[in-house]
Amino acid sequence: MTEQQEASEDAVMTRIGQAVILLHAGDREEARNRLGEIWQEIGEEGDSLHRCTLAHYMADAQDDPADELAWDLRALTAADALGDGRGNGRRAQREPLPAMRVFYPSLHLSLAADYLKLQRPEAARVHLARARAAAGALSDDGYGNGVRAAITRLERRLAAEPGAGRPRPFPEQS
Repeated sequence: MTEQQEASEDAVMTRIGQAVILLHAGDREEARNRLGEIWQEIGEEGDSLHRCTLAHYMADAQDDPADELAWDLRALTAADALGDGRGNGRRAQREPLPAMRVFYPSLHLSLAADYLKLQRPEAARVHLARARAAAGALSDDGYGNGVRAAITRLERRLAAEPGAGRPRPFPEQS
């Protein structure tokens, strides 16, 4: 990779980070607009890390739960492409690379929350089980502890839902 290409990729992540700052400051509309502009530039076939990061935050900027779900699904698809080392948008056919495993607990937690908002508790349970199963990749630090705590909170919330029970395992593990 050339120095110019590396600088260009850093610029994309910097712009995503700037939009996330707006999002966390409460300016959801401006964050959504900026993230949307970047998405138009990188497109569906762009760098998978950029797509995963952008889509994950774009989901948080949505007002409609169905739109939030669509963006979180895009983030998962991009992570799968990243995890298989190809980064070209094709779904992974094998275990994610070790460095990518840390993304999955948060991605599946977000999907579980999306499905719960859409009153689809069974789909939420599937993704919550995936988040819990992937949580072993998290470090024992602020981020990892926060994600694990959020998984536990959502497990408790789902336990109160109709049809409650322990989250089912991955479909592949059935």
